Amino acid sequence: MNQRARLSLLVTQIFIAGLMFALFGRLFYLQIAAGPTYRDAALSIQSRDVVTPANRGFIVDSSGVPLALNKVGLAVTVDRTKIDKLSDKGESVIQDLVKLLGLNFADVWQRTRLCGELPKGQKAGCWTGSRFQPIPITKEADPQIALKIVELSDRYPGISATPVAIRNYPETLGTNAGHVLGYVGPLTEEDLSGASGRSYFRSESIGKAGLEIKYDEYLRGIPGIKTLIVDRKEAVTTTSKNTKPTAGNHLVTSLDVRIQSAAELALNDAVKRARASGYRADGGAAVVMDVRNGQVLALASNPTFDPNAFERGLTVKQASNLFSEKAGVPALNRALQGLYAPGSTFKAVSLIAAKDAGYSLKANYACPSEFQVGNRAFQNFESKSQGTLSMKRAIAVSCDTIWYKIAYDEWVRDGGLRPKSNPNDYFFNAAKKFQMGQKTGIDLPSESSGRLANREWRKNWYAQNKDYYCNYKDRAPKASQTAFLLQLARENCLDGDKIRAGDAVNFSIGQGDTVITPIKLAQMYAAIANGGTIWKPTVAKAIVKTDGTVLKTFSPEKLGNLGEDQATLSFLQDALHEVTISGTAAGVFAGFPIPAAGKTGTAQVFGKNPNGSAKSDTSWFAGYAPSNNPEYVAVMMVSQGGFGAGTSGIGVRKIFETIFGVQGGKVNPELQVFPDGNPPTKLPRISPATKPKPSILAPGTTAQVQIATSPTPKAKR
Repeated sequence: MNQRARLSLLVTQIFIAGLMFALFGRLFYLQIAAGPTYRDAALSIQSRDVVTPANRGFIVDSSGVPLALNKVGLAVTVDRTKIDKLSDKGESVIQDLVKLLGLNFADVWQRTRLCGELPKGQKAGCWTGSRFQPIPITKEADPQIALKIVELSDRYPGISATPVAIRNYPETLGTNAGHVLGYVGPLTEEDLSGASGRSYFRSESIGKAGLEIKYDEYLRGIPGIKTLIVDRKEAVTTTSKNTKPTAGNHLVTSLDVRIQSAAELALNDAVKRARASGYRADGGAAVVMDVRNGQVLALASNPTFDPNAFERGLTVKQASNLFSEKAGVPALNRALQGLYAPGSTFKAVSLIAAKDAGYSLKANYACPSEFQVGNRAFQNFESKSQGTLSMKRAIAVSCDTIWYKIAYDEWVRDGGLRPKSNPNDYFFNAAKKFQMGQKTGIDLPSESSGRLANREWRKNWYAQNKDYYCNYKDRAPKASQTAFLLQLARENCLDGDKIRAGDAVNFSIGQGDTVITPIKLAQMYAAIANGGTIWKPTVAKAIVKTDGTVLKTFSPEKLGNLGEDQATLSFLQDALHEVTISGTAAGVFAGFPIPAAGKTGTAQVFGKNPNGSAKSDTSWFAGYAPSNNPEYVAVMMVSQGGFGAGTSGIGVRKIFETIFGVQGGKVNPELQVFPDGNPPTKLPRISPATKPKPSILAPGTTAQVQIATSPTPKAKR
């Protein structure tokens, strides 16, 4: 064999060896390295996953009383993939079914429609999940009726009945707590897409609002998965995987069911009292906090919604009312999301501003009936002159004109409409000390930040609205082109980026463009009560496993300090105590055996209601007790509720009555919520039945709550 032939043979051998090496390398990759991937892919073609949802963890108050738990239910569900194949898309089947179940056809039909297939404005009560999920018509079906549906499968194609775990909110002592607890609901396509970074199975329910969504990762648990291998005829041949569900963890909160019940009842009464006095009273909020650590003991918003309704299935009317202005927008959590001018409750901030500006807290000041700013007279409350007052007395009787003059004088010193390069801005800076304009950071979703209408905000506002005001006649509706509004638009066009004298004096009494939430005001007054510490409001105390092991605890968090000397804070505390002794809230707290402090607020509101009537004042009361050793702060607000004392002040007193066990003007130790003055620090044992202690709401009574564990329903992924 010549040299050329040998070389050709060698090249051929190397080529064949290379091919063999590549072939074996590929086989190694497919069978060893990528084997699991391809096995899973093959398995997915031949497999079916049966998902067993996990029992959701409980939500309990600080004593272990259940606020959210699970109970057994029997669900009747609709499979859209099957009924959509029927000639009438399943309408006749559902018509027949609702008669059997005693339900309203329109509500059930809407409940089984995907939100994406309905026109805008007609989505109330629609199904937010996927058509591949079983859509529940009811979760509380009669077992005999459910059995009949299963037996008559030919008559009810696509209709199934299966046991399910129902999320239940037991309403112990009449509590609703809808806005703080939230509710659970089906997965949406966005949830299933993995955009949140979490993976779900179609049959799961997850938190949709409140604590349920905030702590969903702990409460939800891990579903059990049984993977069945099937042949081409869908017959099960074997089981390849079978994992049991892991129940969710329990959430222990700082809430107390007795205080929550008292806050809700007091708020409801305040709204009714305001309406009885002729005010619209379209909603309100109440917040109770521990001033020593920021733990929230109660949080209520009115009107509210029934969180159990989301499990039963909302009717079209219920779903529409959630965001209806006529119904008061029950979905709105006014304690966290409602923004309102603080009115005279803001004067606590103004007192600090005056002191920082050099005004003596020991001096006397004139309180005339009005104060002239340019061509406008800013009047005292009810245009009354109070004579000459000490600063403490000015807070107690809520004089306005003292603050008008101080705020105006400081505005002039800062340069007026041509401000200095570095104005003192004592009032704005005092508000900043309280972190106004910032969220409190409470561990609940969708909190509003409020608005601190200082120079920076004014410039940003002007940049966004200048074009509108400069073209007001063309842009505004005819009904809004009154003489006053036209003049206001002209002024805003010319120098809307500047703080005017009217802005400064309004700011000093909590009016104008500054708005806050009730939770922010509670945080502010807690800081006054405790000596200057600004605490982050918290609801969660701990995450506890089902076996009692503590998985995570939530410690109080300091957000800052007012930075004021103790003498100033002591003076302010004395002045707020004077409010309840001889000031605007003296009548409300007359005969109250626990020394209290606080401030009334009656904030004017600009605008009209949908029926054309002028909006009424916002009623506020922010108080804490005992005033000589502060423990708890309570804030109540009633939108369009009238005077602060008569509406909200009475409500706060009722809350304090429950906390301190006040009955008939005396303290009954047996009715005190916390006999030693401190909420429980030891975590409760979460057991199948827990009794709340007697409450002043119902002396000598107890409430039994049975906690039922849910079954293990099965559903396809």
